[in-house]
Amino acid sequence: MPDPLDPRRLRHLGDFSGLAELAMTQRELFPPPGLGLRDSAREVLGVLELTAADVRTERTWTADGLSGEEVSWDVGFGPRTHAYVLRPDRAGDGVLPGVVALHCHAGMKWAGKEKIADGPEGPSPEVARLRAALYDGRAWAAELARRGFTVLVPDVLGWGSRRFPPADMPDGAPGESGVPLSEADRYDLAAARHEHVLAKYCTVLGTSYAGVVAGEDLAAAAYLRSRADVGAVGCAGLSGGGLRAALLGAFDRDVDAVAVVAMISSYRDLLDGFVARHTWMLYPPGLSRLCDLPDLVASGAPRPLLVWYGERDEILPLSGMRRAHAMIAAHYRQVQAGYTGIFADAGHSFGRAAQERVFGWLARHLEADGGTAWR
Repeated sequence: MPDPLDPRRLRHLGDFSGLAELAMTQRELFPPPGLGLRDSAREVLGVLELTAADVRTERTWTADGLSGEEVSWDVGFGPRTHAYVLRPDRAGDGVLPGVVALHCHAGMKWAGKEKIADGPEGPSPEVARLRAALYDGRAWAAELARRGFTVLVPDVLGWGSRRFPPADMPDGAPGESGVPLSEADRYDLAAARHEHVLAKYCTVLGTSYAGVVAGEDLAAAAYLRSRADVGAVGCAGLSGGGLRAALLGAFDRDVDAVAVVAMISSYRDLLDGFVARHTWMLYPPGLSRLCDLPDLVASGAPRPLLVWYGERDEILPLSGMRRAHAMIAAHYRQVQAGYTGIFADAGHSFGRAAQERVFGWLARHLEADGGTAWR
């Protein structure tokens, strides 16, 4: 497989493309991962130790065959995190396998959990538009719950209940575009600029945007495991939610199965014009001196891992996805089991065909043996 870090011009670097080659040599980027990668990466990302404290039930409802709760907790800073908990209404208080369903980025921060699950109110027009584009119109976390899971859908730093007030976002007001925008769309334009500011603060504070988000997701997973109606616990997500699932899998040894959709490429292939369209969560400072991204994704081997690759993904290079698949498969060959890599004729989305494949995979790995055999 050709290495993108050759002397040719890289898109978006142009005449400065030699920077990549120099950095690769002088900074020794993407080395083979050493022992203790998960602990080393946790330190480099500055993953915060957070707890879902003072959990409250805000409201409950029953609709469309599901029993729903909106719960909230305090992670120690900012407004309370709100999350949906969804279960089949027929399950009563019975123990079901659990899944932390992680919402995507998608340039929409006005909504978080609502992008993939409904509360009593149903989706807003903005959310319905996003679901049509990315999820074949389906609230996939709710559909997963109908298949016999307790599904937790939490907001996270910057989204939904954890979003920043516009007054706290410098230069946040978008200019006039000539197109009428909803309040949610205006907020999302401002939040896109603010993510750069937030990432800078995280770096100065000795952590990273990825490290704070991972800390919040670790707290959410611990809360889900604490529930009496939950057995083995997995996680899943698309795009930015897929990155969150990968990080949660890397740093939480008690997660039993991880499904990542349309997110994983080698870093080195992203360098040729694919860097700009991704969240700061994908670029924690220093990680590339420890490993390439697929090494971290595979660091939980032999714990079951599914990675879905869309061959027509417009924001991930096919060469990088193929390299990632080969790297992850090599890690898992050492333990003889656990990895499912799927290449599909799909774009950057989590459509119904992919959902059905992931749902079935989660059911097999979280129900068959309680999800603990891999340990």
